Amino acid sequence: MFKAEGIIPAMITPFNDHQEINEEALRALVQRLIKAGVHGLFCLGTNGEFFSLSFEEKRRIVEIIVEETRGQIPVYAGTGCISTAETIRLAREMESIGVDALSVITPYFLTFSQKELADYYRALANETSLPILLYNIPARTGNALHPKTVGELARIPNIVGIKDSSGSFDTILNYLMETDDTFSVLAGTDSLILSTLMSGGKGAIAATANLFPELVVEIYNLWKQGKTEEAEAMQRGLRQIRSAFQWGTLPSVLKEAMNWAGLPAGPCRLPVNRLSAEKRIELTHLMENYQKQGFLTYPTYEEENV
Repeated sequence: MFKAEGIIPAMITPFNDHQEINEEALRALVQRLIKAGVHGLFCLGTNGEFFSLSFEEKRRIVEIIVEETRGQIPVYAGTGCISTAETIRLAREMESIGVDALSVITPYFLTFSQKELADYYRALANETSLPILLYNIPARTGNALHPKTVGELARIPNIVGIKDSSGSFDTILNYLMETDDTFSVLAGTDSLILSTLMSGGKGAIAATANLFPELVVEIYNLWKQGKTEEAEAMQRGLRQIRSAFQWGTLPSVLKEAMNWAGLPAGPCRLPVNRLSAEKRIELTHLMENYQKQGFLTYPTYEEENV
């Protein structure tokens, strides 16, 4: 039985200066994350800018990741769209490519009832054999999956877990109360990784793992070893970069930090702009501090070009 667990990076989508998918950078990112010991790869999510990708681009991104992963770890593909029919179509495409599981955001733009949301997921579950991970991010979608709704959906065999990006630890606790241990509750807010694990959650889908995969994986590994204090120290290490995410439109800060560190993330899709000059200076100071602490174990652009 498929189990969604561990540290699963919420992958960015690298672009070149022409706003096209940078396939070479994407392949390199996959290999780097696997080498860091992550437990899965999650693409076409919020930090992957799914909302600005075409159907064909989504298909190509997933083809690349499946090719590079070669079955070493599970690949989760985001397939949530506004309409049920479009979501099913994309899910079928991802299944044909060979992903291991689907991550499905709630419909967005309109505000839907809990029955409508539940019917949406039931319809999808009937049309795919793949495991489905629910995705709750109400600040972006305007729709929240209530704990009772999640409890009902958890009884469907191929709905195996939920990524919660509400930022509310109470929501995570309520999801855990409404489901049993066979259902995976995953933190989608990086500041709540350890708290979620300690409360019975199974792991995290973490944006910061694009930048610091070893650090985020270490939170999980130390927790598994019962080394809670050491895991908490690693968790604290994410605070500054998490706070910095507020400096720009998502995912501009994360991509800027990766570019600074020599990881070619490229620009965000327009109309998302890069950080202001002032914030880029602040981010440089922040990244230099991380480098001094030993969290950056790969060369910066400056070092590569010496």
